[in-house]
Amino acid sequence: MRSLVWPSLDQEVSGLAWPGSGESARFLVEGSVLRLSKPRVRVQSQSRPGPPQSSQLRTYRAAVPSMWLRRALRRTALVGGGAVVTAFGLSQLLEYRKRQARLAHVAAEEDLKVPFANELPSRGAQLSALSGTEEFDVLIVGGGATGAGCALDAVTRNLKTALVERSDFSSGTSSRSTKLIHGGVRYLQKAIMKLDYEQYMMVKEALHERANLLEIAPHLSAPLPIMLPVYKWWQLPYYWAGIKMYDLVAGIQCLKSSYVLSKSKALELFPMLKKDKLVGAIVYYDGQHNDARMNLAIALTAARHGAAVANYTEVVSLLKRTDPKSGEEKVCGARCRDVLTGDEFDVKAKCVINATGPFTDSLRKMDKQETPNICQPSAGVHIVIPGYYSPDNMGLLDPATSDGRVIFFLPWEKMTIAGTTDTPTNVTAHPIPGEEDINFILREIRNYLSPDVEVRRGDVLAAWSGIRPLVTDPNSKDTQSICRNHVVSVSSSGMVTIAGGKWTTYRSMAEETLDAAVEAHQLKAQPCRTVGLMLEGARGWTPTLYIRLVQDYGLEVEVAQHLAATYGSRAFDVAKMAMVTGQRWPIVGRRLVSEFPYIESEVMYAIREYACTVIDVIALRTRLGFLNVQAADEALPRIAQIMAKELSWSDARTKAELEAAKQFLYHEMGYRARDEQLSKTSEINLDYQEVNRYKKRFHKFDKEGKGFITTVDVQQVLQSINVHIDENALHEILNEVDLNKNGQVEEDEFLQLMSAVKKGQVSDSRLAILLKTAEETLNQREPVSVDRSGGGV
Repeated sequence: MRSLVWPSLDQEVSGLAWPGSGESARFLVEGSVLRLSKPRVRVQSQSRPGPPQSSQLRTYRAAVPSMWLRRALRRTALVGGGAVVTAFGLSQLLEYRKRQARLAHVAAEEDLKVPFANELPSRGAQLSALSGTEEFDVLIVGGGATGAGCALDAVTRNLKTALVERSDFSSGTSSRSTKLIHGGVRYLQKAIMKLDYEQYMMVKEALHERANLLEIAPHLSAPLPIMLPVYKWWQLPYYWAGIKMYDLVAGIQCLKSSYVLSKSKALELFPMLKKDKLVGAIVYYDGQHNDARMNLAIALTAARHGAAVANYTEVVSLLKRTDPKSGEEKVCGARCRDVLTGDEFDVKAKCVINATGPFTDSLRKMDKQETPNICQPSAGVHIVIPGYYSPDNMGLLDPATSDGRVIFFLPWEKMTIAGTTDTPTNVTAHPIPGEEDINFILREIRNYLSPDVEVRRGDVLAAWSGIRPLVTDPNSKDTQSICRNHVVSVSSSGMVTIAGGKWTTYRSMAEETLDAAVEAHQLKAQPCRTVGLMLEGARGWTPTLYIRLVQDYGLEVEVAQHLAATYGSRAFDVAKMAMVTGQRWPIVGRRLVSEFPYIESEVMYAIREYACTVIDVIALRTRLGFLNVQAADEALPRIAQIMAKELSWSDARTKAELEAAKQFLYHEMGYRARDEQLSKTSEINLDYQEVNRYKKRFHKFDKEGKGFITTVDVQQVLQSINVHIDENALHEILNEVDLNKNGQVEEDEFLQLMSAVKKGQVSDSRLAILLKTAEETLNQREPVSVDRSGGGV
């Protein structure tokens, strides 16, 4: 192998010997050296040895095979300390990348041992490992994206690794994001406008991590086009320049090149857009993922590689010993408690890593009470509305809301997600979405959507609040201007803290954290191996894997697509557990609720993935609670029934689980806010004709003039028109409107309902639709008078 140095470029190209099998290599300009984005790659040919990166990894110089690629590289421009690629060179490099079958694998992955590749150890086995191991190299506290990333980084460096999480994996901020894998367009804007090099480098790093995350979990993530509508002519070149700079900073890792759309083309792709004064639009690409499942995939991958990970295990206190040399107290582990059983045990470790997100300062104060706060929490609220509010594969960015914030409007899981807000808050394990924030997001949506699309408060199917752990000066009050960068610090007692950052950069944050831990505690560790390391379910996944699920198991196409996109190659394990439906089609796979593709076998499989509560299943293994709180509420009894059988719960435990899940949906997933739209509507805003029309409809069911209707009254009318509804379902329908919960719907309650429907505060009311449909059917059966029919013979 030989190296090529072009005089016109005067740069070296480091990387692989060029594969002859059609595999591609990716180039990234870093400083003054143009490198492969995967610098540590094992090469089979040892004909030209190079300086060792580790015991088995070496870096080689690559020969570039084609003249056109060389010409593209000569057009590469280096800018400042980082580097961007000129548009002409970038387009040709991207074209070459498209021609290749796939990226080169990280060869280090081949050398890693995966002791639990076939079957995960149970949670009980994990707890036994935690309590029975004499000493771990690293104990990570926190099971969010960063904590799980630290565990995976540590265990793949051959460090004896433990992780504890007091709730479920991804139960906090990591499951309540905007679902984007992005570099941060607004951060790049601030970096350019303020000449802030730190923010520029943060964006550059995030874009590199975006590419890596899309590669290592292709089943859970995908590129997403996002439209930026433009309503003033001068903004078109301004935004275009900014978005193009975003592409250029990404360099060869740009997902797809951004482009400009005319007004007509923008409306064709996003027909819901407001037409008035629309000049055109710019479309750029970022990544999107299933955040909670991604977090879980990282944790499960760490577990398969041998890390002892346990959810529902909280740190009660830190263990300390006196250093014989310095006489100072050093952290040497933690006293932990199994939240489910109350059992306590010690976990000893050479190094403790604090990766607790918004609760960073709590653990730091457990180490040293007088430690000042380094995190300022900020609440971000998101809402979910029906999928018809946005195209299936096109998001929307509002770059300047009425108060200067940024709002994303994105398709997700066949629904539409909108957010986020950014307001100071207190740290809590159970953040609640506020009505003010929900209405703010709805107002901003109305500003961008066509008047033909009525944005109704009643269309909010779910809402949640996540707490961002922003790193800031404790005296700062403006959280909006804070850059979501991260800090890694080592206390005098030796505890390593990773705070701040963003979802996209979890891996690089983990790498930096472990580097600090290895240095501070003199741990014997190998270099980081997580770049390109495939996550749970990624190996063996293909975009057409769902077809095999349909053909081999007889699943519905929608269900098969969902399983493949959620579990990747592990979807076959879920399908094997699916029960026969007894129908002609589908053969297997009973749904938990009719309108969503979640099936009963997912509940059983969730237990293998360490799900311990009903909330774990509805919110974090499936995403039903985040998509539709009413549908999740309907699925609760069956989920609890399956879990009770699998985990041998008592009746009391099952009842407690159901109640806890209902409270979770009511408070944290926006059911309360949705429910209060009716209960708070004390004023009936109907005109005289509307009141008479609705009273007439009500009296068709209240034939005795009691002033209220019950399930018996409704059932009698329905039977008369040959409509049959299960009695339990009918009770649920009336209960939605029964504000005083006395088992009956009074006339005033019905008028309140119709008033709320009129104002858009309530939508899809089953009682309102049921009574209207029944009335129309009854009217069709009434005899037509001779006068009204125009006469007769």
